[in-house]
Amino acid sequence: MEKAKVYFVSEITEENVVKVFKALHKDLPGKVAVKVHSGEKGNQNYLKPLFMKPIVDYVNGTIVECNTAYDGARDTTKKHEKLMQEHEWSKYFNVDIMDSHEDIILEIPNGKVIKKNYVGKNIENYDSMLVVSHFKGHPMGGYGGALKQLSIGVASSKGKRYIHCVGKENGTYDDMFKVNQDSFLEAMADAASSVVKYFNGNIAYINVMCNMSVDCDCCNVAEDPCMKDIGILASLDPVAIDKACIDLVKNSNDEGRDHLLERINSRHGTHTIDAAASLGFGSKEYELIKLD
Repeated sequence: MEKAKVYFVSEITEENVVKVFKALHKDLPGKVAVKVHSGEKGNQNYLKPLFMKPIVDYVNGTIVECNTAYDGARDTTKKHEKLMQEHEWSKYFNVDIMDSHEDIILEIPNGKVIKKNYVGKNIENYDSMLVVSHFKGHPMGGYGGALKQLSIGVASSKGKRYIHCVGKENGTYDDMFKVNQDSFLEAMADAASSVVKYFNGNIAYINVMCNMSVDCDCCNVAEDPCMKDIGILASLDPVAIDKACIDLVKNSNDEGRDHLLERINSRHGTHTIDAAASLGFGSKEYELIKLD
């Protein structure tokens, strides 16, 4: 089997985001959803709108997000839209909170632990998706990359709770912290698979390895980055791109590497990659193609 191709450039610039995407030779047809992380109010590490503007303009995309499952500045559509204005997403782009009205269900018949995924109904407005992820650590998932964006990121507020509670209907915020960790990671992989299936090949991934804190952009006060920036990656395979990012961290001689790896390993973070690969919608076998 041919290895998945992951393109890499070490210099992190707006222009190089477009460069790595072009290397994919992938046309995203129709109306394009660009999935980003809007950044919790107070967070200092998220990818900023001006950095994203060249790639969003290149694919003529609409910025899409979904509401959170916890209290904060993004747990209702009204508050989330206000934050999108404060963070200037709305200044430069059309913005769509996809679960602003209601959910739809994506079935996952072969799911390991969940058999359905709740996503915002507005996903139906899009023909393709570009998933742009800020690669960093995460308090619950160990790390955040393409697979987390596909799962927790695309899930509606209800869907986020459903994944976190490993399929428990009407799970509470407290329930989210009482589940088996590996089951939660497998639920993320299940949910991610449903979004990949939904777009049926019309999807691409960019991971930006900068501002790598052990904390997620969902934290209103994240720990400062512990590693120097590594680069930008692009692929048509969400498993391969996340695996490549993990390997780049592991192979780094940066003094902050061990701190980030402790966060990833203590949460069994790479189990999400293993689970996603076993579901068959991506491969851990990849070729890293350097464009520098």
